[in-house]
Amino acid sequence: MSNSSSISCAVEGGCPSDYVAISISSLCMILLLIRSTLPFLVNKVPRRKGSDFWLLLIQIYASFSFLFSIMMAGNFLKFKRRHWWQSCYMWAGWFGGPLGFGLLTSCRIVQALKLYYLFVKRRLSPIKTYVLLPLILLPWIGLAACLHISKPLNSRCHNRSAWVIPVISLHILYVAAMVGITQAVRHIEFRFHEFKDLLQGIVVSTIVIGIWIASYVMNEVHDENAWLQLTSRFLLLVTAGILVLAFYSASISQPLLSQMSLKRGVPHDTDMMGRALGGPDSGLLLQMGPKMEIDANEPLDKLLHNKRFRRSFMAFADSCLAGESVHFYDEVHDLSKIPVNESVSRVYMARHIIEKYIVSGAIMEVNISHRTRQEIMGSLDLAHPNLFNNAVNELMQLMKTNLAKDYWSSMFFVKLKEESSTPSDNHEFFERMVGWDYSPRLSVVHNGDDPFHQEHSLNA
Repeated sequence: MSNSSSISCAVEGGCPSDYVAISISSLCMILLLIRSTLPFLVNKVPRRKGSDFWLLLIQIYASFSFLFSIMMAGNFLKFKRRHWWQSCYMWAGWFGGPLGFGLLTSCRIVQALKLYYLFVKRRLSPIKTYVLLPLILLPWIGLAACLHISKPLNSRCHNRSAWVIPVISLHILYVAAMVGITQAVRHIEFRFHEFKDLLQGIVVSTIVIGIWIASYVMNEVHDENAWLQLTSRFLLLVTAGILVLAFYSASISQPLLSQMSLKRGVPHDTDMMGRALGGPDSGLLLQMGPKMEIDANEPLDKLLHNKRFRRSFMAFADSCLAGESVHFYDEVHDLSKIPVNESVSRVYMARHIIEKYIVSGAIMEVNISHRTRQEIMGSLDLAHPNLFNNAVNELMQLMKTNLAKDYWSSMFFVKLKEESSTPSDNHEFFERMVGWDYSPRLSVVHNGDDPFHQEHSLNA
């Protein structure tokens, strides 16, 4: 009697092992959601605009689609396929392929390719993500379309033997592509352990995919053996759950600097990038340097080389809600302190500056010409020492026109002169700089929200 019931649930679904597998895969999905949302909730990391954020969201959707498609197509639940949306070709074909595993691995390949272009080619990817992702996904779409046209699935959503090899081969091909890209970046000395995380993700994923493929073959070919069906079906869903969790947890995106900083304690505040890279003369909030007399007749570009003047001028610009240009100049100054032969660190810093100031819709997008913006975005060498020169020149003219004249008559400049002539420690200087109202413009925004996160930077 028990043997017949096992055979019955192996065919119709609803076995105890099926519900255990569903519980384990659901737990993996919950852990994935926690892993993806908790850093933003706990550490208040700002969401960056751009394709990298959307790739992470697409991976979460693809992970859910992949697991749910296995559950629906694998007879884990006991139900009759009466509607078109319950069809095997919808779940085993489309949601399990191009909208599931295919989409998940395609996202990882896109992220790995962006890492390759960034650090091996030292440039941004020449193909936009919204173009590259569908191109990589095309073989999966073609396979799903062929399955839909040829109708090789039986009532239990199992493929005929002739279709098993092409399906498995496509799975292996995409994993091999990720391994190949990993091999191509192995010589890069990453500063945030991206290669180590990428390699760990590849090793874990390869092992899990090996078990998953073996289970898939047993489930597809030996559908006459009830116990083998139950075992392979259980392994199929459980290993898929572990796979999606391993795929998401391995940090290889953009180079996933925000994720890396959350996991390893690297400062994620944007003003701390230079210090995170260990560049000389970085962390300028804490290193003010010797005092010197400020001459208002000196050119602005020369005065901005002085740390104290630059911070005073930056505080004034922020009080006018026009601090983007000065912040940009400050970070480009940090970049200039990184030796030219340290190309990896320079690429990290350049990428950070581009994402924060240059990309359209960036957090602190600067007002530069379209031509200059495109020159930077299309640069063939992100480590080039003159990468941001044209942008700095344009913004210097804006600062001279819009900010400099008002600064000389502001209390910021008065207090800077007092501090230059009066002995005081750096900490006291900054407490007074950010704590007092120096001008009518500052008093308007003093109690408002800080759009440039200066308070957070100082606390950091």
